[in-house]
Amino acid sequence: MKTILLTGAAALALATPALAVAAEAPADIVAPPADDAAADGGTIIVTGTRSRSVRTVADSPVPIDVIQPAELKATGRTGLKEVLGQIVPSLTMPALGGGGTSASVRPISIRGLSGDYLLVLVNGKRRHTTSLINNLSRISGGSTPVDIDLIPTNAVGRIEVLRDGAAAQYGSDAISGVINIILDDSPEGGEFSSTAGQLYEKGGALLQQQIGYGTRIGDGGFVRFAVEGKYHDRADSSAEPVPYIYPFINGAPDPREANADHLIAGGYGRSNRDKIINGSLNAELPVGDALKLYGFSTLSYRDIDDKRGSAFAAPTGYGGLANVQGQTVLPQVYPSGFQARRRIREWDGQGTLGLKGTIGAWDFDVSSSYGRDHVRLGAVGTLNPSLGPSSKTSFFMGKQVQALWVNNVDLSRDYDIGLAEPLSVAVGVEHRWEKFQNIAGEPDSYRDGGYVIPADGTPFGQLYGGRSPSPGLVSFTGTSPADQSSISRNNLAAYVDLSTSITKGWFVGVAGRFEHYDDSAGDTVSGKFSTRYEIAPGFALRGGVNTGFRAPSLAQTAFSTTQNTVTVIGNNRVSTISKFLPVNSIAALALGAKPLKPEKSLNFTGGFTFERGPARLTVDAYQIRVDDRIVKTEFLGTASNGGTAIRDILIANGVANVDSAQFFTNAIDTRTRGVDVVAEYTVRTAGFGSFRLNAAYSYNKTKILKVIDNPAQLAPLNVTLFGRQAQRDLVAALPRTKLVLSNDWSLDRFHALLRVTRYGSYVESSNVASGDRRFGAKWVTDLDVSYELSERVTLSAGANNLFDVYPDRNGLIAYDGSGAYGNFAPFGLSGGFYYGRVSVKF
Repeated sequence: MKTILLTGAAALALATPALAVAAEAPADIVAPPADDAAADGGTIIVTGTRSRSVRTVADSPVPIDVIQPAELKATGRTGLKEVLGQIVPSLTMPALGGGGTSASVRPISIRGLSGDYLLVLVNGKRRHTTSLINNLSRISGGSTPVDIDLIPTNAVGRIEVLRDGAAAQYGSDAISGVINIILDDSPEGGEFSSTAGQLYEKGGALLQQQIGYGTRIGDGGFVRFAVEGKYHDRADSSAEPVPYIYPFINGAPDPREANADHLIAGGYGRSNRDKIINGSLNAELPVGDALKLYGFSTLSYRDIDDKRGSAFAAPTGYGGLANVQGQTVLPQVYPSGFQARRRIREWDGQGTLGLKGTIGAWDFDVSSSYGRDHVRLGAVGTLNPSLGPSSKTSFFMGKQVQALWVNNVDLSRDYDIGLAEPLSVAVGVEHRWEKFQNIAGEPDSYRDGGYVIPADGTPFGQLYGGRSPSPGLVSFTGTSPADQSSISRNNLAAYVDLSTSITKGWFVGVAGRFEHYDDSAGDTVSGKFSTRYEIAPGFALRGGVNTGFRAPSLAQTAFSTTQNTVTVIGNNRVSTISKFLPVNSIAALALGAKPLKPEKSLNFTGGFTFERGPARLTVDAYQIRVDDRIVKTEFLGTASNGGTAIRDILIANGVANVDSAQFFTNAIDTRTRGVDVVAEYTVRTAGFGSFRLNAAYSYNKTKILKVIDNPAQLAPLNVTLFGRQAQRDLVAALPRTKLVLSNDWSLDRFHALLRVTRYGSYVESSNVASGDRRFGAKWVTDLDVSYELSERVTLSAGANNLFDVYPDRNGLIAYDGSGAYGNFAPFGLSGGFYYGRVSVKF
């Protein structure tokens, strides 16, 4: 039960037979035969080291996990983020990280760090990031990670998860680890599958259709296509109705209240209605005896209808936020109130073309890859109240575009220097160009129309007469020309990677990388040392140290928007118009902002591996220190944080009619410590089939070591740059522990996977300690059962969260009935989900 690790260009030509295992066992229990090694990951791996030697997972100097397609299917999940969130113990994803586009491209965290610190590769090539910045997210705020949900799950041949820093090998972002998604390269055959399901009680209907097909081309080549279409409806876990929808009439409730729907949240739990089409192509064609031409690509379209934004009319004394925003409702347009919806239409694609082979003693790989994420933002069911009753109700809010072009030349060869293993030498160069654009929307989505609410005899006029509504859309605002930006940069990098076995049981690897950016990121140098020493057969110590970096994303440098948003201070919701400033803008510089510089990391890891027969155990402890982490400032200019003094600075530098401002800054140093434990055991019985038992545990704790002093411009104002809630969201918002126990049982044509996951406790913090809300640990059970009707047809049924577990009912309940279960639960807010699936091979 071993997974073979082969890295570098040698993976092109070498293959390794399955390794048979044997162990003492009772007469009716035997160790799995050799072909079970393949079923358990006896697959060539290409992530984590550029050594040309063959190694098993346990032989690797760094921790690596391999996830096979059968395991991906058995989760019952339909997007790679949620799939990996169930399988990888150190990866978590909050149910609702925040408002805005964070509800659409949900932020993830691995080893306690945001998705920005995780490098994603497809077939070993860097994947482009999303253009949608998580600017309103409390968890992983300001991140722009790779959106792996835009890769079809049925295109995946396997996923390799490297749990160690690898910036010296792969460059920026590889601080907490690397995910390498290897596309299916099966040369023949196809499969169709259909999955349908929904939540037990809360809706959330799902329908997914997938088809993949491969065929041989030329002499030894192949081409394989995969397409999936998915529809996933929103779900609502709101529990508390709004007491009144309409303003009072002469001090009494409006008669229309009797027939009104007072449960108005509509999207608490899962706010999106998604329609996604993902496609992929993977191909390879031999050219002569020593060359192979290869290419792969993905193309996706996603249509999102997000129901998070809302505003309703309500009388004084009721409705919380509705009171603050009541003057924006305009009963002439929405007499019963409304719930604004964000529309996102997204095209995403990436294509790679390369040539690999051998010239003399050197293996080479030359490739070029281009990726682009293009998002059109819209709003439906809202209005710009400053335009008055003539305001329309749907708007084009702007576009965001992220592009990446990467060119690589990689070379590797072996030198026999008289050691137990040849010295493997890998060198390479990389050019990377990237561009971010924030494009303005239509004027009506942001302009001030100058409307003044008449002080007439109507209930609405009595409440709000004489007021001028805020400009822009309710709940979110379009991108104005002042917020528009276009920024690009180039990067040049070179690396060298050396590895060998000094003795039969002692492996050593070193790597170094130099990078040059032509913007404020400047020059960086990263290094890595890793080693593994086998003390006894099957038992070895391993560890290493590496430095790394993450260059600030272009979106973090150039993003700008004006937000009609709500800030929670203590237990109170305060409406505010806030400007998110580009860090290099005149206004941001006046507040003390500085050009962003790379975040630097220092990683230590150490552990041991034990493998004997069908049993395997790995334990790896780690420490990740990140200096100069990029975070959002607080809202500067609110009554409690700078007030009129900040607003005066903003006005003097061309930013008027806002209550506060934010920007990104290198503000903190952090240290994350943790441990990952993985144990596996496989047995085959004479009469009850085979059982593959797995236990995986992850623990991590982050500590803030330093917060920068306020810049000189803010020092006299007693401003809080990075406050209590933001600090605690870094260290307490995600569970520190996660335990995953699973049993994969196969008996003839019957197959069942039972997984039980314990998520540790976490805290949703406030700016004041009295507002903190703790949510206890929960056990969540998943079950997938399948039966092969024939060699070609398989029926499956299952449930995620089989026993309908919810987070503690300890959240801050909003005016619209949402919030009862908080926002950060890593297993969702809407209880159990059941599904059925049929798969047909052809």
